[in-house]
Amino acid sequence: MARKLAALSLTALLVGAAAFAWTFTPAPLPVPQEPGPVLPPAPAQRVQLAVAETGSMESNALFAYRGGSFEKRLFGMDVFVIRHPQGTILFEAGFGSHLSEHFKTVPRLMRSVSKVHPAQRLTEQLAAAHIAPASLKGIFLTHSHWDHVGALPDLPGVPVYVNQAERDFIEHGGEATTLARSFGVDKFQTYAFEGPAYAGFPASHDVFGDGSVVLVPAGGHTPGAVIAFLRGAERDYALIGDLAWQKEGVDIPAEKPWMSRNMVDHDPATLRGVLVQLHQLQAANPKLLIVPSHDRRVTSQLPRLAALAGAEPAAPSAP
Repeated sequence: MARKLAALSLTALLVGAAAFAWTFTPAPLPVPQEPGPVLPPAPAQRVQLAVAETGSMESNALFAYRGGSFEKRLFGMDVFVIRHPQGTILFEAGFGSHLSEHFKTVPRLMRSVSKVHPAQRLTEQLAAAHIAPASLKGIFLTHSHWDHVGALPDLPGVPVYVNQAERDFIEHGGEATTLARSFGVDKFQTYAFEGPAYAGFPASHDVFGDGSVVLVPAGGHTPGAVIAFLRGAERDYALIGDLAWQKEGVDIPAEKPWMSRNMVDHDPATLRGVLVQLHQLQAANPKLLIVPSHDRRVTSQLPRLAALAGAEPAAPSAP
């Protein structure tokens, strides 16, 4: 009897291990045959984009998307600086000056499979580029997880913008928004999606009112996650936050493996649909660069913040 119980236990353990391993195997999301939408014509006004690297996290492709290997990946904790004649804005706030404290708010399992490394503080990088925090028009978040809000306390007085769904998530999101909530829910100002459908998404918010920076709702990772479409002089960009951690999530397309999405994705079913939309959008718009916040292979292609020092905002282009 004891042998039978031991054999059954071993069998159950092996079956469980096999099932868990299966959740890391390749499983491309099905893509409809119809092409994705084409972006609206480029507006007269374009923006300049640059990146400030606030730190990094070591992990593996295995945890980033289904089908990933044990290949080491450097997850960048980057802030995107957008220059426009009406003013400069930031997307994300990356790591801040209290990183060791902030990292303690991360789920234990994620801490156990990751190692973080701070870089030069965002405030120092802004100063080197001659950007005074008081001159910033605002900080926009693709979503409110800990690694996207870290430098907010270092930039007091700068308005921080999220949509209402994300503000509600900050207030009621439990462990996932512990850090953002600790800064005070009232710190986060809201905007509405009062604009028309854009790039296949149902509504939009035009930040400057000229089509150069347009936000669309793309829930799934968090309830109020957004995509920011930026129209640059040479190409267009879609900042997608953590909808995909690495570009394979859009290129294949593939969702995160079960363990990862169980830790971080609010609504995996919705997110699968968004990844397919992004895959189709990328195929239909060759000039569009889709930028996951944490894929250094992508963000390293973008201008560094130092390149903006002394540069003039992008001049209006001919329609």
